[in-house]
Amino acid sequence: MSCTQCQGIEELFSEEYVAGELKRYHKRGPDKTTRMLIQALKEEDVTGLTLLDIGGGLGAIQHEMLNAGAQSATDIDASSAFLNAAKAEAERRGYAERVQYQHGNFIDIAEDIPPADIVTLDRVICCYPDMQKLVELSVARAGRLYGLVYPRYVWWMKLYHVFQSFFLWLSRSRFRTYLHPTQAVEEHVRSHGFKQRIYRRTFVWQVVVYAR
Repeated sequence: MSCTQCQGIEELFSEEYVAGELKRYHKRGPDKTTRMLIQALKEEDVTGLTLLDIGGGLGAIQHEMLNAGAQSATDIDASSAFLNAAKAEAERRGYAERVQYQHGNFIDIAEDIPPADIVTLDRVICCYPDMQKLVELSVARAGRLYGLVYPRYVWWMKLYHVFQSFFLWLSRSRFRTYLHPTQAVEEHVRSHGFKQRIYRRTFVWQVVVYAR
């Protein structure tokens, strides 16, 4: 991920933006697809497992996994505002001592991140131009489960992506989104010995859990 994209993430996911997301989270809970991923992971039993949550946002997955019996979690996020909000929420829930936080681009710091039983990327692949490197580095750190939420590679999403990219360019935002082929993502995951265990989808998103 380029420095320009990192700057774009910091600008888009600002303190003001995150404050609004946190307010909605307290009122409604996690987004639908995040709930779907959480439920899918719980079906595999996470008791005593460790979690690496890349691009963890408000920490919804971390909170739910710890509440379900996970041992500990690591949160990596390129947005300092999201990272601060996740940490504050963990403190409010009494989980602060069980979560490690690191600000930065996962690809740049991956070699220093220890492996975990579960690795999750909830709406993260669509923020990275180098999907192959992101998936290869992240799945290599997954011991048992690998969970993803990312856009479906279908014609209406391709069309939407064109309009979204034009709008971001027009607004002079340094943030960009990316639509990666599903088959390419799956090939990289499967090459590390994982098989698809759970697959669910909405009109826009696909929620996938892989297991060894």
